Amino acid sequence: MSNQRIDLSKLTKPERLLWSYGITSPAEIDLEVIALDLGATVRYLKLDGCDARIVGNDSAAIISINSSTHPARQRFSLAHEIGHWFEDRGKGVLPCSAEDIGPQNAQAKSKEALANSFASQLILPSYLFTPRAAGYSPNLDTASNLASEFNASLTATAIKLAGISLVPTMAVCHSQIKREWFFRNDAFSPDMWPLRELHHDTEAFELLFKASSGKTRIKHESATRWLNGPGVSLMQVKAQSVKLPDGTVLSLFFIA
Repeated sequence: MSNQRIDLSKLTKPERLLWSYGITSPAEIDLEVIALDLGATVRYLKLDGCDARIVGNDSAAIISINSSTHPARQRFSLAHEIGHWFEDRGKGVLPCSAEDIGPQNAQAKSKEALANSFASQLILPSYLFTPRAAGYSPNLDTASNLASEFNASLTATAIKLAGISLVPTMAVCHSQIKREWFFRNDAFSPDMWPLRELHHDTEAFELLFKASSGKTRIKHESATRWLNGPGVSLMQVKAQSVKLPDGTVLSLFFIA
């Protein structure tokens, strides 16, 4: 990686921040140190009603992270608040709920969505992530390996992996009640949509309703088990799913 050529003009704000510190490997991304250097002190404590908050003025801030959440969640929450501090400093108290924070909420134009986008690039910067993902299939096995290397959540990594994939790739999350969210990359036709409920013939369905945990094997199957849209009946996908700690099922699939 030390010989990698970087086009600085193409880096996002969080990537330029990392590059300014000379960061050339995922292990060097120390969010607490970055926050402190930017004038923000980080503390971990139990919070009621929010996953994180930031209180600050023009020059200094305190970032509070809910210590009751999963470590990967805490890390994304911290990156989210650094995004607020970078973009919104001097705007008083900013409490962020669990619904506000998450890589699946990074595509809108709201203040919280922009902080989520910032967090995703801070934890999974493209200039480090893309070369490591090159040549690997966009499935959850790949995402899991990259998540470990970047100390990131599987959800954030799966979305990032889908986003850089050159083939039509989608990440989707289902609860027992509904489709909670989805992310499709630019290679996907906007006329194709993931099913609102998991198809009963998928291993993901079994995982959702009958298992307490686990990950399915990568399976080649009809796209009609995952998608609605023109031409879907003629397509095949490769899909893989995992049960998340909150009981939902995350699936990652691409048109094969």
